[in-house]
Amino acid sequence: MRRTVFNEDHEAFRETLRAFIEAEVVPVYDEWFAAGQAPREFYHKLGELGIFGINVPEEFGGAGLDSHKFEAVLYEETARAGVQFGGSGVHVLLALPYIKMLATDEQKKRFLPKFVSGEEMWAIAMTEPGTGSDLAGMKTTAKLSEDGTHYVLNGSKTFITGGVHADKVIVCARTSAPTAEDRRFGISLFAVDTKSEGYSIGRKLDKLGLRTSDTAELAFVDVKVPVEDLLGEENKGFSYLGHNLASERWGIAFGAYAQAKAAVRFAKEYVRERTVFGKPVAHFQNTKFELAACQAEVDAAEAVADRATEALDAGELTPAEAASAKLFCTEVAHRVIDRCLQLHGGYGYMNEYPIARLYADNRVNRIYGGTSEIMKTIIAKDMGL
Repeated sequence: MRRTVFNEDHEAFRETLRAFIEAEVVPVYDEWFAAGQAPREFYHKLGELGIFGINVPEEFGGAGLDSHKFEAVLYEETARAGVQFGGSGVHVLLALPYIKMLATDEQKKRFLPKFVSGEEMWAIAMTEPGTGSDLAGMKTTAKLSEDGTHYVLNGSKTFITGGVHADKVIVCARTSAPTAEDRRFGISLFAVDTKSEGYSIGRKLDKLGLRTSDTAELAFVDVKVPVEDLLGEENKGFSYLGHNLASERWGIAFGAYAQAKAAVRFAKEYVRERTVFGKPVAHFQNTKFELAACQAEVDAAEAVADRATEALDAGELTPAEAASAKLFCTEVAHRVIDRCLQLHGGYGYMNEYPIARLYADNRVNRIYGGTSEIMKTIIAKDMGL
């Protein structure tokens, strides 16, 4: 079936990106994998390539586009090559929407040029030890100083992707106590400079997958945050967090579909080359049936991912539709990647093969951005159940 989601500009970007990945990422990716993170200077290269500025207004150094389709191409091309761009996904997919939505003109002038160039990398810190998905239960506090010039930030965060290399972190903290009627009240968002006194990076977490994406624990001890770095209005942070969930879940859905598509490609290449009992593995009926079933699932996931992309660009992707796309694409990817790894036999369990890394990378898709169970709850509620 012919795809209509991409045009000539997207395909030209794809060619440029594919060449960049082959030249700048593939030759050194094993080193990144062993180190557990991409080098900081790599983000400068992404800035030079224009990756960070696609959806940033031209006045701040960006391309001024308003589309997620270039991000979609990036998901497909990184998955195709079996690589990750470190923690840069959080920089663009998660942090940028908050800056664009909440920052004042003065803040945008300060933040966005360095955001686009990669001089300042951003992360977002929501999750805390012991609270998980219950953001309303966060304990980190930000108290306004007596002279009203700054907030004093205290607390800790965990599972912060991009937290090791981040120069700025959007930190969610309590500025007021919750009310009896609304326990979500009282949360505010701050753009925190990681060089601030009292700000510290704890453990770099040892993850099952996404090995080149640095993930860390953060701690704040009497960190002074200027009032000029409050994002949006005080105490309205929870509503802001919910506003960008649809785009976040779209990104996870599209990325999962792209991983499933890549898994079929890796398996096809392997079974054509691998010989058992004097024949290529591809010649056996079971191999053909397995890959045919996987391809059918990938085709369905592609249709769902493309439809969600069009709806997101049109500003029409609802929370329930985003949840449905995430649930479907991540579950498809789970099944497809597992079956493709099985076709590799014992070699599929070796990290030197991209299918093994893909298997580990994919597993978190059914957890972060809301678990599959949460997605089902959202969908069921939308159904009136």
